[in-house]
Amino acid sequence: MGRAMHARNPRTGERDYAFQAADQAEVAAACAALRVAQPAWAERTVEARFEVLERFAEAMDRHQDALAQAVSADTGRWLMALSEVRSVRPALARWRRYAPAVLAEDRAQSQAIPSIHYAQQLVPYPVVGVISPWNFPLLLSLIDALPALVAGCSVAIKPSEVTPRFAEPLARAIAEVPELAEVLTLLPGDGQTGAALIEHVDLVCFTGSVATGRKVGEACARAFIPAFLELGGKDPALVLASADPRRAAETVLRASVLATGQACQSLERVYVHESLFEPFVGHLVEQARQVPLSYPDIHRGIVGPLIFERQAEIIAAQLEDALARGATVHCGGEIERHGGGLWVRPTVLTGVTHEMRIMTEETFGPIMPVMAVASEQEAIRLANDSVYGLSAAVFAGTVEEGERVGRQLEAGGVSINDGSLTAQVFEAEKHSFRLSGLGGSRMGPAGLARFFRKKALFMQTGEPLPIGAFAEEQAAG
Repeated sequence: MGRAMHARNPRTGERDYAFQAADQAEVAAACAALRVAQPAWAERTVEARFEVLERFAEAMDRHQDALAQAVSADTGRWLMALSEVRSVRPALARWRRYAPAVLAEDRAQSQAIPSIHYAQQLVPYPVVGVISPWNFPLLLSLIDALPALVAGCSVAIKPSEVTPRFAEPLARAIAEVPELAEVLTLLPGDGQTGAALIEHVDLVCFTGSVATGRKVGEACARAFIPAFLELGGKDPALVLASADPRRAAETVLRASVLATGQACQSLERVYVHESLFEPFVGHLVEQARQVPLSYPDIHRGIVGPLIFERQAEIIAAQLEDALARGATVHCGGEIERHGGGLWVRPTVLTGVTHEMRIMTEETFGPIMPVMAVASEQEAIRLANDSVYGLSAAVFAGTVEEGERVGRQLEAGGVSINDGSLTAQVFEAEKHSFRLSGLGGSRMGPAGLARFFRKKALFMQTGEPLPIGAFAEEQAAG
């Protein structure tokens, strides 16, 4: 049996959920079973796999209430918990659109040697390990698992030990689809479980912090298997002189505060042209003060609790550092305790610089440090002055101006006259720059293609070259 563990409820602060962490023997046995079952799953047609996955979506519908309650208990929020559960059908529809083009196997004739033809075979990785994070536990488990299953892989999911409750109702839904239960399993646990998983799979998808992602990447390199790492960010917003300051402030607020800022694509630093600085900050502070906590009623309000205790400590330390170095807090700015949970209201700071941690390190909270800049060039330079490169936003008088500036930003996804659009639009392929990630895009057709290795089959339709064709005397001719 694995180790006994407990998870904390972010709204009450109580460690009220017990579960068993899968140990190394359990991980090995589960992955061995997945490896045995995978060839038959891959031999099915893609339509047959979709048929099984559609029945899984139906099973999730039957367990929707239990799944939503579990995700809600883990994250302290209701609307987004429900949206996580409801994300499966749109995701399957998207992968169904991409599948015909991605799965088409090419045949061609060599231009160099016309008698040779070749075919490209797509071979799915047998066992994929998915190590998911605590901020969107169900959504970010299935965002990699579903396309891997469509590709013909088997999948083991290791949920975060911070938010493990969804695993029970999800396992019940999986069990109602026997064909899927053979190739999809859940292995709750902590870092030890994740480390064991890497030893028994052929590819790893990890979403989480840079520090842990580095450990995962290094372990995958030692195991000589691919790693797709979706890591943190310090996403900038640029408000150009031509922008509408009220509209920009409204959007920055939403893109910073949604999900309590506990999303990798949240805007975490803002550069505003000095001509708009005062009206922008005025609008932002006015609106931020009106955003309510979802306390005491989870079904009312907007800002939920901080999910992870450690994140509250990070936010508090960054705020303390900023204040000590001369920053000014206009609203929010404190970790509050309500009902045993840890909360922080939307916080606006000015007087910030890149010497402050709050402008350079990932915050993962509803914190909006705002800096005045003298020019577009300064805004671009500061936005690119980061070890991260996940996403960004540009607000301008026209889309064309915003796009021109966006093309100069070193980030994988740039929203023009909006914010955090990478959380709403999944069709566009994007890569994470710098420390924000490694590996192919999980969006667009590439999100499916990354689960295949390509094999080339070379077919000689004429006469093979004799050994004499490689005699040294041929060089003289």
